[in-house]
Amino acid sequence: MLFAVLAGFVLAFFLFSFSHHLQGFLWRILSLLPLSLFVWFLSLGLAGEVVEESYAWIPSLGIALSFRLDGLALVFTLLITGIGFLVFAYSSSYLKGHRYLGRFYAYLSLFMGSMLGLVLSENVLSLFVFWELTSISSFFLIGFNNEEKASRKSAMVALAITGGGGLFLLAGLLLLGQIGGGYEMGDWLALSPDVFKEHALYVPAVLLVFMGAFTKSAQFPFHFWLPGAMKAPTPVSTYLHSATMVKAGVFLVARMNPILGDTPLWEYTLIIVGGTTMFFGAFHSIFRKDLKGILAYSTISALGILMFLIGLGSPYAWMAAGVFIIVHALYKAALFLITGII
Repeated sequence: MLFAVLAGFVLAFFLFSFSHHLQGFLWRILSLLPLSLFVWFLSLGLAGEVVEESYAWIPSLGIALSFRLDGLALVFTLLITGIGFLVFAYSSSYLKGHRYLGRFYAYLSLFMGSMLGLVLSENVLSLFVFWELTSISSFFLIGFNNEEKASRKSAMVALAITGGGGLFLLAGLLLLGQIGGGYEMGDWLALSPDVFKEHALYVPAVLLVFMGAFTKSAQFPFHFWLPGAMKAPTPVSTYLHSATMVKAGVFLVARMNPILGDTPLWEYTLIIVGGTTMFFGAFHSIFRKDLKGILAYSTISALGILMFLIGLGSPYAWMAAGVFIIVHALYKAALFLITGII
């Protein structure tokens, strides 16, 4: 799994250094990387086993590159690599002849590696590192058309909101590390949930984690960065803002639910914020006049639905959330790609 995560970073480095040598159909060959990773993760999923790996990184700070591929991580890795393959292939025609096409693919590869690291990380501090790398790579992609003032402004707003929310998340993870005595989620799960829920730091830790998740997943009132991000090229909107990055907050909340969930603070906050976002996004999408604007606000609404379902916490709500994560990524990515063609 370490190779799978680093593959995107290696490809990005290669493209930054040698992209001027690639021409024509060679750009399409790049899509073989996400396709290969998709097939590999799918084979692991079909084996039906939880896969774990750990590599020492900064032992003195308790930071390790620990990876865990379970059911939740598998869903997201397949979305990241599967839709990544489509976006990589689509971009070779959508941006055909663009003088910075190599740079664009490098940013996409950087994002893919960061997102894979985020959903596979078992150590919460390494998860935070990948979390912020997704914000940075998103900044480059949103502002790809950097000669346009609107693109530069949208990129800055997105980085300020998602990157700033990441700092709140870091504070929350450090508090949870103090409670749990370490930074491995597996160790936290081995403890009794009451260790966290009855601790004096539980409330501030949960609120800080929510800040990170809500800013990343464009929950009200932090939603406004997502419509602005539609200034990015359509493949970026397809990949980041419908299928993968905006669902990172949903992923985080789902991952933390066994540790922090099943309390009134956790459930009511998700239900209220998710429900408000759901109705707000749906209502505003009615009044949009451009296709990407409609898709942006309907995505905000869909993200609110996912938070709402996790807050409900019943088995049927979890089943609905799991299905909707996949379904929304598929239909919304397809609609963005069609919009790009139009």
